[in-house]
Amino acid sequence: MAVTVREMDCSPEAVFEVLSDGWLYPTWVVGASRMRDVDDRWPGPDAVLQHSFGVWPMLLDDETRMLEWSPPHRAVMQPKGRPIGEARVTLEVKPRGTGCVVRIDEVPVAGPGRWLHNPAMDLAIHLRNVETLRRLAFIAENRTDQHGRHAAS
Repeated sequence: MAVTVREMDCSPEAVFEVLSDGWLYPTWVVGASRMRDVDDRWPGPDAVLQHSFGVWPMLLDDETRMLEWSPPHRAVMQPKGRPIGEARVTLEVKPRGTGCVVRIDEVPVAGPGRWLHNPAMDLAIHLRNVETLRRLAFIAENRTDQHGRHAAS
């Protein structure tokens, strides 16, 4: 299990605004390169994002399914990452002072990644998720509400 934590200078609601916009997925998820479609039900349970991983011309079309959506505290997704398999990714957000703490927990659940799971793989996932949370923070911390106020306000 790979767990990564980051403090962010924004509200939990600002984080969930980013998560709720499926078209932003490749902006904050390391490895995702483009969106192909966003289910009209996103981010509701069982809604699916159609995306691609990799770099052109070697792109793989994959999808991510939302398993649990409990804003502004918890979201659980199951991305496919062929050829490695599938993972369960849990994002938990807790308020802290004027900001929040975001924890991402990623566990392989299907395919070869589940059998190859080891400390080296956990480290690789952790390092990728350090960057994933950095990107998520850049977006969430710089959002403004409909009145032009900064998300951390």
